[in-house]
Amino acid sequence: MTNRIFRSILIVAIAVLLASFVIITWCLYDYFGGLQEDLLQEELGLAAAATEEDGAAYLRALDSSYRLTWVAPDGSVLYDTQVDAAGMENHGDRTEIAQALQTGSGSSSRYSATLTEKTIYKAVRLSDGSVLRISKSHATAATLVMGMIQPIMIVAVLAVILSALLAGRMARRVVQPLNQLDLEHPLDNDAYEELLPLLHRIHAQHQQIEQQLRSLRQRQDEFDQITGSMQEGLVLLDAKENILSINPAARALFGAEPSCVGQDFLTVDRSQEMSQAIAAAMADGHHELRAQRGGRKYQFDISRIESQGTVAGTVLLSFDVSEQAESERSRREFTANVSHELKTPLQSIIGSAELMENGLVKPEDMPRFVGHIRQEAARLVTLIDDIIRLSQLDEGGDMPQEPLSLLDLAEEASQALSAAAEAKQVQLTVDGTPGRMVGVHRLVYEIVYNLCDNAIKYNVQGGRVELTVADTVREASLTVKDTGLGIAPEHQSRVFERFYRVDKSHSKQSGGTGLGLSIVKHAVLYHHGTIHLESTPGVGTTITVAFPKAAGGQGL
Repeated sequence: MTNRIFRSILIVAIAVLLASFVIITWCLYDYFGGLQEDLLQEELGLAAAATEEDGAAYLRALDSSYRLTWVAPDGSVLYDTQVDAAGMENHGDRTEIAQALQTGSGSSSRYSATLTEKTIYKAVRLSDGSVLRISKSHATAATLVMGMIQPIMIVAVLAVILSALLAGRMARRVVQPLNQLDLEHPLDNDAYEELLPLLHRIHAQHQQIEQQLRSLRQRQDEFDQITGSMQEGLVLLDAKENILSINPAARALFGAEPSCVGQDFLTVDRSQEMSQAIAAAMADGHHELRAQRGGRKYQFDISRIESQGTVAGTVLLSFDVSEQAESERSRREFTANVSHELKTPLQSIIGSAELMENGLVKPEDMPRFVGHIRQEAARLVTLIDDIIRLSQLDEGGDMPQEPLSLLDLAEEASQALSAAAEAKQVQLTVDGTPGRMVGVHRLVYEIVYNLCDNAIKYNVQGGRVELTVADTVREASLTVKDTGLGIAPEHQSRVFERFYRVDKSHSKQSGGTGLGLSIVKHAVLYHHGTIHLESTPGVGTTITVAFPKAAGGQGL
């Protein structure tokens, strides 16, 4: 504030100085210019009287700093005290000459081409009709100022220095009472009268802030009571992952003390998976994590908190899902056991079909009966294999991984399905780069095989299936594009669900189990990959799967 007052006073002083200089210069120039015109008029009167009496003889004998020009009534120059009249042009069109010929007297002024000199002209008509003109040149105001620039600058510098000293002193005297204000007790200050409204407003704001603090403390107490009775753990973190609040359930879960508030969350939980989950929530807005703590399984829901468009922190909620996890494990085991148990009667069905082929069924019914039993039995066996495979993926056990080439697997699947493609007259092509990655050979092959198999099964007669492998720095991708039936938009989000069928009648005819795409999805997720589907009914479907090149496929 001191600097602003100083600058304001200094600017005003400089402005006043400049204005005073301009006004004084203008007034002086105008005053002396008026005096010069008056003297010029007097000299013209004397010269006119003398010319009336002696004519050109007077002008020739005259020795004066003024220039006199004698002009005939027709405008021709009779005599000039500085220039030979014979070489001068007609002056009848000069403003002062024309005015004198008409009214008896005239005057005008003209500037030089460089605007540094101004010439004043006065003219009077003589008794014989001729005109006598007198003129005098003098410097313009700008020229005078330029000539005086050095003393002016010296005066200006001295004035600015003096103004700066006075402005600094005045600014300090003005600001000193302001710096001594007691804002904690604004009404007790003996300050400028103009500050009283501000001090009253500060006092009112102090009272308002105290009221808000009391309200905040009350709300904090209510929040602590609510969170203290929660069975779920609740942790509030700021943008730097420092603990803002932690309820008793969370303290018990992480083994933390109440004094951990204000500390980094790493002091409470040092697990890498939790740090990664918090970072993912900060980046994506929400993240979920399941982890074991104290022999029990917990689900952690982590959400980003935003305030006025900026990230304020995260909130972490923990739920004990041990029973739910156990229930899911039991369900998976049940599915696997049932699938295994179904294989025995299915093999019996196949054996019975062989007996029928040996003559236990009427000859006319034999082909239809045997073909139906074989088809259904083989389809159920395939279904069981798919269920077992999905169960293995659900269990998420570690599987041996090795370097793979997507292009080699695509060519291998293409050869295995070449007969099916020829039977449906579908053109099958494989192209692209090697697509190097690390993964489970059996799972990646099933991904390629199932996608290619579906593209052939649900294609049109004479259609095309294109397998394209691509490489980037971080991932390898496989794109399977067909010219088949396509998938309607309302079904596209559900085709990867287990047993979901877009067209059940067509799927039955094609022999599908409804688990192929679900196996693809879970196998891709096992490898931390992504899958993307684009489809237009009647045009075809394009499915792209991308795998990270680094190893790291783990259970779901």
